[in-house]
Amino acid sequence: MAELPAPPATAADRLLVALDVETLEDASALLYRLAGVVTGCKIGSQLFTAAGPAAVELARKRDFRVFLDLKFHDIPNTVAGAVREATRLGVFMLNVHASGGVAMMRAAAESAAKAAASFKVPRPLVLGVTVLTSLDRRALHTEVGVPSTVERHAVHLADRAREAGLDGVVASPQEIRVLRLAMGPRWIIVTPGVRMPEPSGASARDDQVRTATPAAAIAAGADYLVVGRPITQSPDPTAAARAILSDL
Repeated sequence: MAELPAPPATAADRLLVALDVETLEDASALLYRLAGVVTGCKIGSQLFTAAGPAAVELARKRDFRVFLDLKFHDIPNTVAGAVREATRLGVFMLNVHASGGVAMMRAAAESAAKAAASFKVPRPLVLGVTVLTSLDRRALHTEVGVPSTVERHAVHLADRAREAGLDGVVASPQEIRVLRLAMGPRWIIVTPGVRMPEPSGASARDDQVRTATPAAAIAAGADYLVVGRPITQSPDPTAAARAILSDL
């Protein structure tokens, strides 16, 4: 089995900029400005749907590690095939929905290992997505039908992910501490929903309801932070990324 990617060594390695942009040209411009500031990026559904594997190839050619955030959620055989192709692309991390069940997650973990050996590339970290940051306890109850707190459900899904052989989870800042206590120090926690403090009196509409500052997320025990709009919508993305690194 290929060796796992090394854990994040510096603040720059912990920060993954979310390339949630419309075109490959937009992604290229962002990567150009952030080269030498951060070492990794997240490619999600928007850019991958627009540009396909070329987005991953672009980032890797610029020496950025890629977290492929497509949240695979399907029958085990279909997810295994998708993970195989993601591994072929050379991503260092990918994810599946933990709510897809143990059999699906196990198929993803096994496929990543087999594909890495077949293609002679490092095995990507395979993570389970717990509870989306857009959901609060009320939505979890009334819309998803889960009669539990967000924290308890996140730990439940993390337990199932570990049972299936995954490497960690994606979870909001508000579940980091309880997950770290429950899962131990070697369990990877990747955290979206990271926001810089708003100036006094300022307010902003945001579809992510469970958020925290970068420093608070790291202090709680996160390994990686995924940051999008605070960087990508800034007039100066380089300065915004440096400010986040300073907060760490």
